Amino acid sequence: MNATPHNTPARVVAVALNPALDHTLEVDNLRVGEVNRALRMQVDVGGKGINVASCLADFGVRSAITGQIGRENATPFETLFNAKGIDNRCFYLDGLTRINTKLVDLATGDTTDINMPGPSLAPDAIQALLERLLARIGGLVSAGSWVVASGSLPPQWPADTYARLIAHVHSLGAHVLLDASGAALVAGVDAAPDIIKPNRAELCELIGRTLTDTDSVVAAARELLARPNAPATVIVSMGGEGALFVNRQEALLTHPIPTELISTVGAGDAMVAGIVAAQIAGLTLPECARLATAFSAGKLARLGPHLPPPDTVRALAQMVRISSLG
Repeated sequence: MNATPHNTPARVVAVALNPALDHTLEVDNLRVGEVNRALRMQVDVGGKGINVASCLADFGVRSAITGQIGRENATPFETLFNAKGIDNRCFYLDGLTRINTKLVDLATGDTTDINMPGPSLAPDAIQALLERLLARIGGLVSAGSWVVASGSLPPQWPADTYARLIAHVHSLGAHVLLDASGAALVAGVDAAPDIIKPNRAELCELIGRTLTDTDSVVAAARELLARPNAPATVIVSMGGEGALFVNRQEALLTHPIPTELISTVGAGDAMVAGIVAAQIAGLTLPECARLATAFSAGKLARLGPHLPPPDTVRALAQMVRISSLG
């Protein structure tokens, strides 16, 4: 394990169970079924948890990363962690970390993702690794710390993986933000994470119905907040329509900031990083909404898991327009 220790504990621990190398190709007017010539190529360390840790580091928030990476292509991950001062507490597995392909069409601004599933392990190996992961998290967090549980689960991992992680982190007096989908999100929500951040499609799946407009999304968020073991805050990213920030007192809609669009990949992860940075700073919900939206906007103008300088992010936050929905 190649760790980059800090003199003080990390404020945030990002969990990356299924990281990836993102292979991004830029094309002009993608033609499906035909030969396309790429204009440029870029390979970035990716996966939701790693994107979150990277964006936090750019904003000056101390973070640690734990999860699993493959030994055969670990170098790009280690290079990023060392460059940004991220405390590397990952477990190293034999073989390759998965490689995802992103096709960015400069003519339309659309990004097409082709994502690999991740490493396959035997059930007993998964159980052993999960127990080691929980023990490692126990050594990284203290009361008041934040843990970000985000991203897809690798093949065959149990759907209650994040639920077990949330229960463990809460037993240590720390907080959890959950950003998952499918069965992992369903099970995780029942474990009462402090914050959840689904996109609208993930919220539709979680709530079991189609959400056609902002009012229906707010109603679904409030329905979640009324459940037993409910999260304290539900934040729903809605792409070009902005994002909703809902707790038991307020419902806010942030409007997108006009900005240069290079790639949408990782914009949601940047928003997660902004949400957690706001929690650490003790910001109110409107202030959190502004900062998180600024993180996301800053990421749109960059390939890879990177933000502009902190002063630029803070300036973007001042540009965010918020509507109160009562």
